[in-house]
Amino acid sequence: MLIRIWNSRLWKSLRLRFMCSAGSLQLLCDGQLMGMVMHCLLMYRRVCWFVVFVHLYTFALSFSLKQYTVGGIELGNHLFESRLVLSNDCRSDPFIVLSTSSYFLSCEDLGGVGSFNTTCLINSNLYLNSDLEVYGTGNLEILPHVSIKCPVDGCAITFNMSGNVNLGQHVTIIAGSVAIAAANLTVEYNSSINTASLGGSPPSQTSGTPVGNDGAGGGHGGRGASCLKNNKTNYWGGDVYAWSTLSKPWSYGSKGGGTSGQNQFGGNGGGCVKLIVKDMLYLNGSVTAEGGDGGLKGGGGSGGSIYIEAIKLKGYGTISAAGGRGWGGGGGGRISLYCYSIQEDIKVIVHGGFSIGCPGNSGAAGTYFNAYLLSLRVGNDNVTTETETPLLDFPTSPLWSNVFVENNAKALVPLLWSRVQVRGQISLYRGGTVVFGLSAYPVSEFELVAEELLMSDSIIKVYGAFRVYTKMLLMWNSKILIDGVGNTVVTASFLEVRNLVVLRENSVISSNTNLGVYGQGLLRLTGHGDAIKGQRLSLSLFYNIIVGPGSLLQAPLDDDTSRSVVTKSLCETRACPIDLITPPDDCHVNYTLSFSLQICRVEDLLVNGIMKGSIIHIHRARTVIIDADGLITASELGCSKGIGKGNYSNGAGSGAGHGGRGGAGCFNGLVSNGGDEYGDADLPCELGSGTEGPNSSYGRVFGGGMIVMGSTQWPLLRLGIYGSLRADGQSFGKETMNGNGSLVGGLGGGSGGTVLLFLQELVLAENSSLSVSGGSGGPRGGGGGGGGRVHFHWSNIGIGEEYVPFASISGLINNSGGAGNQGGLFGDEGTVTGKKCPEGLYGTFCKECPIGTYKNVEGSDEDLCTPCPLEDLPNRAFFIYERGGVRKPFCPYKCISEKYRMPNCYTPLEELIYTFGGPWPFALLLSGILVLLALFLSTLRIKLVQSHSCGANIGRQSSHFSPHLLSLSEVQGTRAEESQSHVYRMYFMGPNTFREPWHLPYSPPDAIIEIVYEDAFNRFIDEINSVAAYNWWEGSVHSILSVLAYPFAWSWKQWRRRNKIQRLKEYVKSEYDHSCLRSCRSRALYKGMKVGATPDLMVAYIDFFLGGDEKRVEMVSYIQKRFPMCIIFGGNGSYMSPYNLHSDTLLANLLGQHIPPTVWNRFVAGLNAQLRTVRHGSIRSALVPVMNWINSHGDPQLEFHSVKIELGWFQATASGYYQLGILVVAGDYTIHNVHHPDLVGRSHSECLRKDAASLGKSLKQHQQSLPYSSHALSRKKITGGINGCLINDATLRSMDFKRDFLFPFSLLLHNTRPVGRQGTLQLLITIMLLADLSVTLLTLLQFYWISLGAFLAILLILPLSLLSPFPAGLNALFSKEPRRSSLARVYALWNATSFSNIVVAFFCGIFHYGFSSFHPPDNTRREDDQWWLLPTILLLFKSIQARFVDWHIANLEIQDFSLYCPDPDAFWAHEPCS
Repeated sequence: MLIRIWNSRLWKSLRLRFMCSAGSLQLLCDGQLMGMVMHCLLMYRRVCWFVVFVHLYTFALSFSLKQYTVGGIELGNHLFESRLVLSNDCRSDPFIVLSTSSYFLSCEDLGGVGSFNTTCLINSNLYLNSDLEVYGTGNLEILPHVSIKCPVDGCAITFNMSGNVNLGQHVTIIAGSVAIAAANLTVEYNSSINTASLGGSPPSQTSGTPVGNDGAGGGHGGRGASCLKNNKTNYWGGDVYAWSTLSKPWSYGSKGGGTSGQNQFGGNGGGCVKLIVKDMLYLNGSVTAEGGDGGLKGGGGSGGSIYIEAIKLKGYGTISAAGGRGWGGGGGGRISLYCYSIQEDIKVIVHGGFSIGCPGNSGAAGTYFNAYLLSLRVGNDNVTTETETPLLDFPTSPLWSNVFVENNAKALVPLLWSRVQVRGQISLYRGGTVVFGLSAYPVSEFELVAEELLMSDSIIKVYGAFRVYTKMLLMWNSKILIDGVGNTVVTASFLEVRNLVVLRENSVISSNTNLGVYGQGLLRLTGHGDAIKGQRLSLSLFYNIIVGPGSLLQAPLDDDTSRSVVTKSLCETRACPIDLITPPDDCHVNYTLSFSLQICRVEDLLVNGIMKGSIIHIHRARTVIIDADGLITASELGCSKGIGKGNYSNGAGSGAGHGGRGGAGCFNGLVSNGGDEYGDADLPCELGSGTEGPNSSYGRVFGGGMIVMGSTQWPLLRLGIYGSLRADGQSFGKETMNGNGSLVGGLGGGSGGTVLLFLQELVLAENSSLSVSGGSGGPRGGGGGGGGRVHFHWSNIGIGEEYVPFASISGLINNSGGAGNQGGLFGDEGTVTGKKCPEGLYGTFCKECPIGTYKNVEGSDEDLCTPCPLEDLPNRAFFIYERGGVRKPFCPYKCISEKYRMPNCYTPLEELIYTFGGPWPFALLLSGILVLLALFLSTLRIKLVQSHSCGANIGRQSSHFSPHLLSLSEVQGTRAEESQSHVYRMYFMGPNTFREPWHLPYSPPDAIIEIVYEDAFNRFIDEINSVAAYNWWEGSVHSILSVLAYPFAWSWKQWRRRNKIQRLKEYVKSEYDHSCLRSCRSRALYKGMKVGATPDLMVAYIDFFLGGDEKRVEMVSYIQKRFPMCIIFGGNGSYMSPYNLHSDTLLANLLGQHIPPTVWNRFVAGLNAQLRTVRHGSIRSALVPVMNWINSHGDPQLEFHSVKIELGWFQATASGYYQLGILVVAGDYTIHNVHHPDLVGRSHSECLRKDAASLGKSLKQHQQSLPYSSHALSRKKITGGINGCLINDATLRSMDFKRDFLFPFSLLLHNTRPVGRQGTLQLLITIMLLADLSVTLLTLLQFYWISLGAFLAILLILPLSLLSPFPAGLNALFSKEPRRSSLARVYALWNATSFSNIVVAFFCGIFHYGFSSFHPPDNTRREDDQWWLLPTILLLFKSIQARFVDWHIANLEIQDFSLYCPDPDAFWAHEPCS
C-alpha cells in the first residue's frame, strides 16, 4: 500500500494519465511520464525507480481488485470517477504546491498502528495543508477523540477502503471535500465529517455569489436571501445552480455577498461530502456541508453538497447542507441519498440561513433528493422565508416519484411553460409554498401531473393558467390561488382530479379567471372557510359533490368587475341564452358561455353550505339536495340596470320590474313609475333588473340573478329543498343626499331574478323556501322591486296508472314584490308557473284533480277540473282517488265498505232483493212461494195424517161398540174389589226437579196409621225418598242443556222423570218387602201398596190397600175414613205442564159410589178446561174464574149427589212449593157439619204445617184476621193429615207465589181456550213456519255481511234455537195422535227460545251501527239504519206463530167447545154455546 501526498503538477498529471483507461494501464500517454522518470533518475535515482514501480503496482492492483456495487453502482471505479470530479470541480487550482517534505507515509506515518491492507488504527490527530488519499483492502478505524483536519478551502480527504471504516466517538474530519468508500461505515456518537464553510469555488458560469453590496446570501440549492425584498419586489441574493446534478450533487456552495467594498464577500460556501458504502452506514454523528456565517457585514454562504450511497442508513445522526447565517441568509445546499433503507431518526437539513438584516426572510431551502426513491424534498425546517427555491425542468424519464415542499419552504417554478410531473405525490406541508410563474408575466401555462396532490397549511400560487391532473387532491387549511389578472387571453385553468377532492379547515381554491374542476369521484368541501371561487366556475364529471356547512362555491367573485364580465351581455338583451336551455353535451368553461357557476354531469349534489353565483347552471345532474342549512343563491347578483330597470327622478326612486312591475316611487309629491315587466312566464331566462342613481354617489341596486337546473334534454331527476333557493332582488337601505347635503328619496328595490327548473321530482320541505322576491325600496319613498319568475318544466309526467306524484310542497314559494317605503308602492308579484298539465292533472305542480272531478283537456288552470255528475253515484258510495286523475266524465267510485258489492253498493241481501225487482216485488214473490209451499205441505199433511187418524177413529169406535175388547181397567166394575180395599192415597211432596225431587213425609197419615208399623213405615220413607232422589250428573246435564238448548233440557227432565216413576214402581212392586204393613196377606202378596203418577209426571202418589185379612169391623172403619178426600192437581201452572185433575179408574170408582161416572167425568173435563188457563205466575187472578166456575157449574150439580167440592192448596214444602187440588166431601159429612169448636178453636199453626215456608207471614196474619174460620181444615177429621188450606176470596189474595226467570215467556206462551177452524189455523201455522225460516235465513245473511262475529253470535246464542223451530214445527204438524199436542208444545218452546237469538241480533246491530267508529264520506247516504227491519219482522212472525200454536194446541186438547159454556144447564146437557 502506498500513501502519497500530492504536491506537484507533475505527479498530478501522471496520476490522471494512469486513469485514462478503465480496462488497461496506459503508461505513456504523452511525454510527461518520460520527463518524470528522467527527473527521478537525476535527483533520486533509486528512490524514484522504487516509486515508479510501486506506483505501477498500486494501479494494477486497484484495477485487479474484485469490483463490488452499492445499489447497482460499481464501487471500484466509482471512487476514481469521484476523484476526477473532485479534481475538476471541487478544486479550482489542482496544482497547489505543498510545503510537505515527506512524499510517502504509511499507517504508522499517520500515527496509526497496523496496515491499510489489514487493519489500521489511527490514534493521533492529523493537521494537513493539502489533499489526502488513502487506499487499502483492509479496515480503517479512527479511534475516539482523534481529529483529521485540512482547513484549506477545497482541501480533499479521501478514504478508499475495501473493508470497514469506523469513526470513533468525538472523531472529527474537517476538509473542503471528504470522500469515503467502504464496505461498512460507522460514525459514532458526536463524531463529525465537516466541510462547513470550506467550499472551494462553485462551477463556472454560475451566479451563486450575489452581486452588489446589500449583504445578500449565497445561492446553491436555494436562493440566497436579500433584505431588499418585500411584497412588491422580487429581489434575491445568489441564484441556484447544479440542478442537473441534483441526484448526485458535487458542487461547492457559494460565498455570501458583502456589504461594502472592503467586505466584498460574506461567509464561504459549504464543501462536498461523498460517502460510498457497500452495505450499511451507521450514522450517530453528523455529516455537514453548511454555508459559512457572514455576520453583520456579509451574507451567509450557501450550503454545499452531500451524496451518500448505502444499502442501509441507520442511526440518530444529522446530515446537513444548510445555508449560512448572515445579513442575508445563504441558501440551502443539495443532499442526495441513494439508500434502500433509511431510518427515520436520521435528520436531514437543507434549510436556508437566518437573515440578520431581515429576520422574516431567511435564505431559501436547499434540496434533499432521495435518489433511490426518486423523491425530492424541499424543507426549510420552519425557518421563515420569502425567498424561493426554483424548481427547474422535471425529468420525464424516469419520472420522479414524489415532491415534498414543507416546513415554510417556498418553491418556485419560474418557466413560461412548465410541466411538473411525478409518479406519486406532490405534497405541501406545514407552511410550504409553491409559486408557478412570475407575477410580472401572468400569462404562463403550467401543468401539474401526479397521483396525489396533498396540501396541509400550505399555498400554491399560480400566475397564469394552471392545469392539474391527479387522482386525489386533499387540502387542509391550504390555498390554491390562480391569478390571471382577469385577462381573457389567459386560458382557463382546470383541476382534473379523477377520484377524490376534499377541502378541510378553511381551504380555498380561487381564480380570478375561468376555472374548471373535473373529476370522476367525490368533491367535498367539508366545513367553514372551505371555498372554490372563480370568475367563472365549472364543476363537472364528479359522482358526488358535497358542499359542507359554512363552505362556499362562488362565481363570479365579489368585485363588480368580475360580476359585470359575466352579466353584461345578458342585461342588455331580451334573447334567451341558448346554452342554458339546450347546453352542449361537453362540460367546458370559457369566456363565451353564459353561466357563471356550472355543475355539469354530476350524479348527486348535496348543499349544506352556500352556492353563490350570478347565473348558476346545474346540467346533466341526477339529484340536487339543499339541506336545512344549505343555500343556493343568485340574490343581488343580477343586473344593475337591465331591461326593467327602475327609474329615479327628482328624488323619487321606483323599483325595477321583472315578473311583476316595479313599485312606483314617491317623494314630495313626485311620482316615478316602476320598471316594466318583461320576459316569458312559461320559459323565463332573464336576470333581474336593478336601479342606478344619477351618479355614483347615489349608489345602485342589483336585481336577482338566474338559477337554471336541468335542461329540456337532460332534466334533473330530483330536487330536494330543505334549506333555501333564492334569486331575490337587492334592497336599498341607506339615506341619500343631493349635492347641497339635503336628504332625498332613495332608490327603489331590485327585481327578483329567475329560477328555471327542468326536473322530474321536487321536494320543498317544511321551513324551506324558494324565493324570487323583489327588494325593498329605499328610505323616503322608494318603490319596491317586482317579483321574479319561477318556472317548473316537468319532465316525464306520468298519465293514468303511470302517474307518480312528483312535487311535495310544504315550504314557502315567495314571488312577492318588494315593500315600498314611506309612500312608495309595493312591487307587483312575480310569476310561478309550470308546464301545461296533461288530462287529469292541474296546477303548477300537476297534481291530480280533486276527488269527484275530472279533466279531459290539457292545461294547468284549476277551473278545468269539472265536478262529476252525482246522479251516477250510488247510495253508500263515494268518489275515490284515481292515479293520474280522472280523464273522463264518469268518475270512479267505491262503496263505503268492502262488504258492499259493486256496482250498486248493495249488501248480499239487497243484491238478492233487487235481482227480483226491489223490496215489494221480492216480498210479493216470496209470499206467493211461501203460500204455495204451505198449501203443498197442508195437502201432504192431510193425506198422511188424517188417513191414519181415520183408522184410529174407526178402531176407537169399534172398541166402543164392542165391550169385549175393552181392558179390565176400563170396564166399570172390574176393579170394584180394588176400590173396596183402597184405604188412602199418599201424595209425594215437591216439584220433582233435580234440585227438589219428590219425597214423602215421615209421619204416617191418620188414615193408615192403624194399618202400618210406624217405625217400619219411616224406614220405608227413607228408602223411597232415596230412590226418588236424582243423581248429581242428571242435574248437571240439565243445567248445561238449559244454557245450550232449553227444549232439550225439558225433554231430558221429562225422560228422567219417566225413568224415576218407573223406578219407583219397580221398587215398590218388586224390591220392597212391604214390611211396614200390618197385614200378613199384603206383605206376602206385595199388594198393599201401589205407586202411580199423573200423565204429566208432576204428581206421584202411593195407594194403600187393605190386605183382606183384617176384621170386618176394622175394614168398615177404614173405608169410612176415605172422605173427606184430597185430590192433588197435576202440572205446575206452566205452559208445558198446565194444571189438570187426573181422574184415574180408582178415583172414578171411589167417587162413583156417590156420583154417577158421567157426572164426575163431565165435571173433571170442565174443571180441566178451566185449569189449563191458570198460570202459576199470576195465580191470584187466574184462580178466580176457576172458583167462580166451581161455584156456578160444579157445586150445584154435585150437591145434588151429596158431594161438596172445595179448591185448596196442599203439600207445602220448605222451599215454598205447594200443590193445588180439591177437597171432596161426600155423604152426610160436609164441611158445614164440622163442629164449630173444632174450627174456631184451632190455631193457625194447626191449619198450616210449619214447613210451609212459602206462605209468608202476610198469609198467616190475614187468615188469623178472618171473622170466620169455617174454611180452615181439620187435619184429622177432614184432610186425613195433609197440610194445606182451602182457597176462598180471602185466602186467595194472600197466596204467595214465585216467578222464575222464564216468566216473561209466559206472556207469549200460554194455554188458551180453543178457537176452532183447525184446518185454517194449521195452514196459517205452515205459512208462518215457512216465513219464519225465510226471514231467519235472510237475517243470517244480513248479519253475516255485517260481521262474522255477529253472525256466529246470533246463530249460537242460544245454539240451535234459531234454526230448530222449523224442523220442530214440521214434526208437530206431521205428527200423529196422541203425541201431536206435546210435539206442538215442544215446537212452541223452540220458537220461544229463538227469541234469545233475536235479542242478540238487536244487540249486535246496535253495537255495530250505534257505536261503530266507521263514518262514511259526507257526500254519501247510507241506508244501513234499516238493519233492524228483518229482526223486527222475524220477532213479529215468531210472536204470531206463538199465538197460532197456542190456539192450535187448545184446539187439539179441547175439542168439546161446550166445556166453556157459561150456562150451567147447557154445560151439563153437552149443548154447544150459542
